Amino acid sequence: MVYLVGAGPGDAGLLTLRGAQVLRIADVVIYDSLANSELLKLCPPTAKLVFVGKRAGHHTKTQDEINTILVDEAFAEKSPGIAVPGLKGTGRVVVRLKGGDPYVFGRGGEEGEHLRKHGIPFEVIPGVTAGIAAPAYAGIPVTHRNFASTVTLVTGHEETRVNFEALAKLGRGGGTIVFYMGVKGSAGNMEKLMAGGMDATIPVAVIQWGTRTLQRTVVGTAATIAELVRAAGIATPAITVVGKVVALRETLNWFERQPLFGKCVLVTRTRQQASELASQLAELGAQVLEAATIEIVPPTEEEWEEIDKQLMHLPAYDWVVFTSVNGVQATWKRLRHLGFDARHFGASNVAAVGKATADALEQIGISPDVMPEKFAGKELAEAIKGHIGDDEMQGKRFLMLRADIARPALREELLKLGAMVDDVAVYQTRRPEQLADEVIAAIDKEELDWVTFTSGSTAMNLWELLLPEQRTKIAAMRRASIGPMTTESLEKLGWKPTVEAKHANIKSMVDAILEMERSPKGDR
Repeated sequence: MVYLVGAGPGDAGLLTLRGAQVLRIADVVIYDSLANSELLKLCPPTAKLVFVGKRAGHHTKTQDEINTILVDEAFAEKSPGIAVPGLKGTGRVVVRLKGGDPYVFGRGGEEGEHLRKHGIPFEVIPGVTAGIAAPAYAGIPVTHRNFASTVTLVTGHEETRVNFEALAKLGRGGGTIVFYMGVKGSAGNMEKLMAGGMDATIPVAVIQWGTRTLQRTVVGTAATIAELVRAAGIATPAITVVGKVVALRETLNWFERQPLFGKCVLVTRTRQQASELASQLAELGAQVLEAATIEIVPPTEEEWEEIDKQLMHLPAYDWVVFTSVNGVQATWKRLRHLGFDARHFGASNVAAVGKATADALEQIGISPDVMPEKFAGKELAEAIKGHIGDDEMQGKRFLMLRADIARPALREELLKLGAMVDDVAVYQTRRPEQLADEVIAAIDKEELDWVTFTSGSTAMNLWELLLPEQRTKIAAMRRASIGPMTTESLEKLGWKPTVEAKHANIKSMVDAILEMERSPKGDR
């Protein structure tokens, strides 16, 4: 079974539910360059990914080659065949992921014909086309009761097959004209429209990377837009909108007015946890680059056998202490493996070092008994002492479930108070071998507006992964720290943070960045 899926115009959130459904069970995904790579994260880890991107002047595969790949992959064997509710057939699932909509200048019709010729069943899953979505994200409705009652979609690649005189007539009548992929020929297209009778002063907008945080919009008229586009350095992929509706952009522009629009933010975090911070920043319009400076590694099975001794006897502890979200998740996964659920915590009090950790506990049905106002080890020890009384700490049994590199401050404070502490590392942290090429390039070109740090280890690992001159460039950028312990590590590296979160969680750190961006001076 082959699914021709429209990936939408660029914003990964515009993929349809049906499109997401088939990506999640795909054996093979054959994808274009304009399909957001974030969508590939929906695929099973075992899925075969085949890139067949085509951009102006550079085709990795011809259309005939793509057609052949579709047929070859569809006929390849799948073992075993598993029926999936709501999906057709039990054979191999091939997804052809196309930018925009498969049937709007996407050559999906040709691919469908080729599949039918070879007896291969297929389904078309429409996508949001760029000619509608990009203008919407630029504040331009392609139709409007007072301005435009028709909209015409035109390919900018095949000018010889376009009746420009008819298009000009539609434009004069109040219609909106949208050119796809026509940046290179924009000057010629406008000249032909004007030769066909189009008013030279008609508003025109060109939108590059529409719906993405990279979006750029240039507005002019039929007579001036080509020169404005050239001066701005606008290139493909781009959409050109011609019509009176372009004048509404000043009123309806919403996407480019987001508080962090145009800002490039580097997120330094574990691969597993970058998405939460990245998504919050992207929601505010930021372009986000993820630098995985920490990789979370579970203990070996031999190491788990030792850890299991404490987990099996967890009810014997007076207190169970979590110092991170990762600690909660690693512990819970192992407890479920051992056959336990939340009731296993019933006889123990539970402490969380901060709100994010507390939230992770809530998700597994546990409300922590103690969480300090300031999220640090010493403060957590004081909070526990305040909860049960100074005299009651003597002889109390504590189980700390943490990272292998956790600081000893909390354990030392508890021991000073007379407690007995078992300190267990339920996960390990590792520094990756290198940063992604796009991250290095952004640092070298000084394209970053912010660098975020969520722990001292993320800061130290980033430092170790950079060359001396790159460390200097980071020192010249704005930096955001999630809390005092992270700030302490940054200061030791000479990277004193520009802002520090009031509370040690993601939302508070994002709020601190927003506050700085909204300040009159925005000083570093």
